[in-house]
Amino acid sequence: MADPSVSGGTALLILDMMNTLAFPGAERLRPAAEAAARAIRSLRDQADAAEVPVLYVNDNHGDWHDSREDLIARCLEPDCAGRTIAESLRPRDRDLFVIKPQFSGFYATNLPVILPQLGVGRLIVTGVAADICVLFTAADAHMRDYDLWIPADAVASEDPQRTEWALEIMRSSMNADTSPSDRRPPSDWLDATAAS
Repeated sequence: MADPSVSGGTALLILDMMNTLAFPGAERLRPAAEAAARAIRSLRDQADAAEVPVLYVNDNHGDWHDSREDLIARCLEPDCAGRTIAESLRPRDRDLFVIKPQFSGFYATNLPVILPQLGVGRLIVTGVAADICVLFTAADAHMRDYDLWIPADAVASEDPQRTEWALEIMRSSMNADTSPSDRRPPSDWLDATAAS
């Protein structure tokens, strides 16, 4: 479990944005995911400036032989529906990349080991889908005592109402900050959290 008194650092989690968008309902998710990608890119740039670690936590869609590079390459193929997002948010060598087998980024992954090693007690959780993988990852993080910021403009789902529903659960049940990133920049959140 995170101990915020000794783990004061922050990490940016980017969930499932390396995505081919080749599943039923993806056509409804795509516009919202592309908008979220723009906010995530800005957050990633600000995280870089603040020397905050960036971790991609991504489903491999059952392709267990695929490497990180294989997954990214598939998303960058010319006919891939998720190509615009993948081009904008392509992981860099310095970014950590965690493959997850289920909805939560904590379930059966090395994320619970990595975050304490990085001295992290606060998480900025972004990505898709807000009502599934973001929600489950946030719930697991909350149970491990991480402070959470889930910027409303940096998450998306197939249905905007389900995004709002998920954000409300994370606000009310997990004490997560869901302020959009343009209203509460990372530096402000870090300062406010560190002072509490």
